[in-house]
Amino acid sequence: MTALSRRRFLAISAACAALPAGASPAPVANWRGIALGAPASLRLEGLTDAQAAPIISAVEAELNRLENIFSLYRPQSELSRLNRDGHLSNPAPELLNVFSLCSALNEASEGAFDPTIQPLWSALATGATQAQIRAAQETIGWSRVSVQTDAIHLPQPGGSALTLNGIAQGAITDHISALLTAQGLQNVLVNMGEITALGQRGDGEAWQVGLAGPNREIRKSIELRDRAVATSDASSLMLTGTQGHILNPKGTARHVQVVSVSASSAAIADGLSTALCALPKTRAESVTRSFPGARLEMCI
Repeated sequence: MTALSRRRFLAISAACAALPAGASPAPVANWRGIALGAPASLRLEGLTDAQAAPIISAVEAELNRLENIFSLYRPQSELSRLNRDGHLSNPAPELLNVFSLCSALNEASEGAFDPTIQPLWSALATGATQAQIRAAQETIGWSRVSVQTDAIHLPQPGGSALTLNGIAQGAITDHISALLTAQGLQNVLVNMGEITALGQRGDGEAWQVGLAGPNREIRKSIELRDRAVATSDASSLMLTGTQGHILNPKGTARHVQVVSVSASSAAIADGLSTALCALPKTRAESVTRSFPGARLEMCI
């Protein structure tokens, strides 16, 4: 798993087809911002900027609320307080829902997806000694995290720590998509670190997403309608001379560099693409099939 916002190499084509002579183009509102430290954007078909303004304000407020749950970089977020104190009382439902999905991903990947990898990631990122790395490895184990509706407890307060950077951007994408749907919007492209395409483009065609490989060249183009896609690139950042930033807690060899997964949920697509980067390529299809409707779009 990754403890740092992963780079996404998703090329998005949202250009509309040529309009008949004399026709007026439908309005489009665009927004750009930041979600969990990564670039984020929205494309709202059929709305003027003025019409979109109150919706954008609601999106920004929701982003702030969600960052106060999931962010590793806000000291008072629920995740940061859990890591600091070793326990968290009255966790937000959004956090509990993500933890439930983490358990499903951990089981399907036989432990390759594990949010407790954070201490090992930090040790490798800071050039820790072998003894420190071994100590960090001993804290790993998602099954030892106690998750109840009224409290969450880490197994080693002061030693254990979690990262949700392999799934939180997808979860936030899902929440923003749900907010926009509740506002009555039907044709929207949501990018909160992962991508969800609702409805269609202004020209009536499906949204087009290009999936890029390790060198950022487009390897495949897919159509999306009411579906999400996530890409994880294990080679985009090296913690050491040989160790990429997506780690397998068991330390087993992997041969995957870039994975793209589509699903009805951006959180599922995000978590699966992360998990598959930490597994041998031969496991990719079987793990993906553990989540109904998920599809392996690219595995390099």
